[in-house]
Amino acid sequence: MESRKRNRLKGFDYNSGHVYFITICIYDNHHLFSRIENDKSFLTDAGLMINKWWLELENKFKQIKLDEHIIMPNHMHGIVIINESAVGDDLRVVLQDIDKKLETEKSLSLPEIIQWFKTMTTNEYIKGVKQNIYAPFKNHLWQRSYYDRIIRNEKELNNIREYIYYNPLKWDWEKNHPENLS
Repeated sequence: MESRKRNRLKGFDYNSGHVYFITICIYDNHHLFSRIENDKSFLTDAGLMINKWWLELENKFKQIKLDEHIIMPNHMHGIVIINESAVGDDLRVVLQDIDKKLETEKSLSLPEIIQWFKTMTTNEYIKGVKQNIYAPFKNHLWQRSYYDRIIRNEKELNNIREYIYYNPLKWDWEKNHPENLS
């Protein structure tokens, strides 16, 4: 039996205060959450539901703050800040814009946050499929894991914000765009 590739950074403390760039992909590259027209992402009903649960993360987990995010047809990107008070000096200036003080009573990990998000969205999506609101999917709604990048400084944070903002402009060149698949 082949062991699964580990995609978390070995030895890294995902419970500590950090800023993360997250990418979560739909299983089997289905285009369910938005459509791209005129270089803009327009959310489907399913995309609106995904957006609702993404924004709900701050209510569920008081230790986090959300920054930029975008929902694309087959994936989403977002920036998650965990335990703002523990974030290093490099990003402290950027984080001063956050008015809400985060509670740090309980240690919270990034995998815990993403798992809750995937569970809530999958459960609601399944209900929507049963009610003929959303298109059916095969096997799973989300890919098994997700991609994360630890944002280490203000320049990197601003570059990632720009990447998120302009992501719909790049859609036509995406390798997974239906017209680019051969």
